[in-house]
Amino acid sequence: MATTKSPPPSSTTSSSPQDLRKIFSTFDVNSDGKISSLELRSILESLGTATTDSELALMMTEMDSKSDGFVDFHEFAEFYNRTDGKGFGGVEDEVRELKEAFDVYDKDKNGKISPKELLAVLKGLGEKCDLKDCKRMIGEVDVDGDGQVNFEEFKKMMA
Repeated sequence: MATTKSPPPSSTTSSSPQDLRKIFSTFDVNSDGKISSLELRSILESLGTATTDSELALMMTEMDSKSDGFVDFHEFAEFYNRTDGKGFGGVEDEVRELKEAFDVYDKDKNGKISPKELLAVLKGLGEKCDLKDCKRMIGEVDVDGDGQVNFEEFKKMMA
């Protein structure tokens, strides 16, 4: 029988390693020492936050510095400490981070995310989706109708 974990404690300006471990364990539902995209989605939904596949993939990309599809405690602590109480810094930092996230998806570096590139990243994160799903996701944000997501469309989607 699964145990129900309480939501993470509210943000504070300085968190002890013990506090961070408690917050991490809230997200690590199966207690295997790492957070999967499914666990992240589950906790966000339980807190009332609806998250699209693209948003979830971006969150995982931002935290998963090892690019192994999971977030271990050290990656989580680094992300939490970097963003705690102040988000991602100023606007310049946000744009830089958005560009870095965009570049993760833009595998061929042509300035656009194609459905195939999106599929590759989502599959790498363990998502169960197909090319049709990715075309649908892109269609939701594709303002210019070219079947791809450029950086401006990506920024609007993430705003």
